[in-house]
Amino acid sequence: MPYRKLPPVRLKRGKQARSRPRPVTEIERLAASYLEWQRVRHYAESTIAESQRNLRLFLEWAAERGIVAPGEVSLAVLERYQAALFHYRKDDGKPLSVFTQRGRLTSVRSFFRWLARHHHIPANPASELVIPKQPRVLKEALTVEEVEAVLSVPDVADLLGLRDRAILELFYATGVRRAELLRLRIYDLDRSRGTLHVREGKGKKDRMLPIGERALAWLEAYLARARPQLESGHDDGEVFLTEHGEAISPHHLTDLVRRYFRRAGITKRGGCHLLRHTMATLMLDGGADVRFIQEMLGHASLETTQVYTHVALGKLQEIHAATHPGARLAPREHDPEAEDAEAERAEAARCNTLGPAAGDNVAP
Repeated sequence: MPYRKLPPVRLKRGKQARSRPRPVTEIERLAASYLEWQRVRHYAESTIAESQRNLRLFLEWAAERGIVAPGEVSLAVLERYQAALFHYRKDDGKPLSVFTQRGRLTSVRSFFRWLARHHHIPANPASELVIPKQPRVLKEALTVEEVEAVLSVPDVADLLGLRDRAILELFYATGVRRAELLRLRIYDLDRSRGTLHVREGKGKKDRMLPIGERALAWLEAYLARARPQLESGHDDGEVFLTEHGEAISPHHLTDLVRRYFRRAGITKRGGCHLLRHTMATLMLDGGADVRFIQEMLGHASLETTQVYTHVALGKLQEIHAATHPGARLAPREHDPEAEDAEAERAEAARCNTLGPAAGDNVAP
């Protein structure tokens, strides 16, 4: 069915208020058509929901200023909306994050691009709208010792504790996203091969991932001892279930992981994604090629994965010690053969960490 929830229902004040919806404006009608267009083209439900939420906020802001048709929206209007987002303060007095501002503006820009391409407006007023840049924040990954401390917290003698240990191990071993883990079905696990089939990950792309012996052992223990007792009468095949035999919600999973972080004494910010981030960082520190990390994480672009090279300090220290003439207390003696060997090791470390340099020939 088309998405027709954009027009808010407004009630008149007084005892005889009736819940009659006000007439749908032209821009609201087109917004509903745009959401239906996304749905027909199999956009992810999360993408459609985000577009609907962000467009509703913009349309309410515009309606308060008497703007009811797309032709009334100019670049100046969009810049006023951008300024309103920048100056907005939440109930706790804090501003909207740059990430939130970008999301709301990007949805609006995409909507007006669609309007122009489908000839609902003569030109796209958002074509020159400058979206704020997302600052690159280098999140600190967990150390191996910190991860082990978190993994040791769940009480594996308890059904839910065994489930939680399997969840934490799977996050750490595979780096799957929260939504990907929650969508896992029993038939996505190939226990004989030790692999996991991620179906319709980000961008609706599938990928196969190795689980690892330890995570597989905990997963098998959960499936054999805990899940059969958590099942309810209706079982859709989700791997991880609540105590009521239902699928785990995203917010519940985030709260669960953060609770184990707190109990382990971890003060670093993050939840499920921090384990994903830690997996990638520790694998890079261990010498994994960044292109294999890209495949594990399901990134469409290598550029997205390379943010992890900035936090893989182990490799950076190795390259620094091998190449910087002032990195050691005592000056090194001139040894051409040793210097050539060190240069080769540094180049190998660079390739593993950063991927191929510009101009390198890489087989497809």
